[in-house]
Amino acid sequence: MRAALSRNLGLLLAVGLFAALYGLYSAQHPRGGSAALLVQNSNESFALILAAMAQTVPVLTGGLDLSVGPLMTLVNCLASRVLSGGPVELAFGILACLAAGTLGGLVNGCLVVYGRMQPIIATLATGAVYIGIALFLRPTPGGAVNADLSAMLTYDLAETAAVLGVFDGGQAAWFQPFAPIPVPLLLVLAVLLFVWVPFRGTEMGRGCYAVGSSEGSAYLSGIDVDRSRLAAYTLAGLFAAMAGLYLALQTGTGNADAPQAGAYTLNSIAAVVIGGTSLFGGSGGVVGSLFGALVLRSISFNFRVFDEASWLGALADPLLQPLFEGMVLLIAVSLGAARALRIRNRLQLFG
Repeated sequence: MRAALSRNLGLLLAVGLFAALYGLYSAQHPRGGSAALLVQNSNESFALILAAMAQTVPVLTGGLDLSVGPLMTLVNCLASRVLSGGPVELAFGILACLAAGTLGGLVNGCLVVYGRMQPIIATLATGAVYIGIALFLRPTPGGAVNADLSAMLTYDLAETAAVLGVFDGGQAAWFQPFAPIPVPLLLVLAVLLFVWVPFRGTEMGRGCYAVGSSEGSAYLSGIDVDRSRLAAYTLAGLFAAMAGLYLALQTGTGNADAPQAGAYTLNSIAAVVIGGTSLFGGSGGVVGSLFGALVLRSISFNFRVFDEASWLGALADPLLQPLFEGMVLLIAVSLGAARALRIRNRLQLFG
């Protein structure tokens, strides 16, 4: 029992911190606890959750992917060009976006595995390339995505049923208990159940943990180190593609915004650390990163509802909020790095 708690301490702390921060936000918000507020907040959090998942997999192998934000920006711009037309065109457009992100992740993996480049250098270089391609696709913000598809995937089940014209347009009596459920929450569960869980159970998934724990031991144990690393970066590309695709559905346009891409990359790293994944690899997972992303979003949510007359009124000043957000991120990353460094020193001491 104690070993299990120690192993999942980071995840438990992230869950507790999220519950406290989101509970504080809901208590102060006029519509706190309502289904409409939950839909809004889940919609605002989903892209960061996927970006954090994308960052987690390379980190598990002991690497770091600085191209997460740029790659999702590239897919966002691509989506603003191809997500229009009828069902067939939309299906091909979605597949093209996911394929583009997966290909970008594969390129990252090839540079790291076969090019023998340090992950941070390889992904810094490819990130610049991806931003360049995004600017080529969308020199200025614009484009459009199918409004019905956007409504189906960014609101609640009632809206999805209304768009599809099923369950009496979402008005069926038996459907009402499920109608307020946010679609983004269901999409998160689908990604976890149908992408992450199967991958983690494969030889390559287990290999990612083994490589991050000790590459030499993993190799001696017969694990294909190169294939595991390649799979990690490729899966990261797929997660980043999902994030960029959803960002296009959420905003309705494409925008090759380099500062936004950098912010998503930074926040994805912070979410990974807050969620309990070691920056040295080998421990953690995307569930922890999911809650780490929710912690970050809950912090920004609270900034919206602080009363300027209260003792926390300074946090309501929009000019000071980036300062406070940066301090929180710095503290989170520093604590995670300190925990990993302490473990590493102990292993060196007794090894």
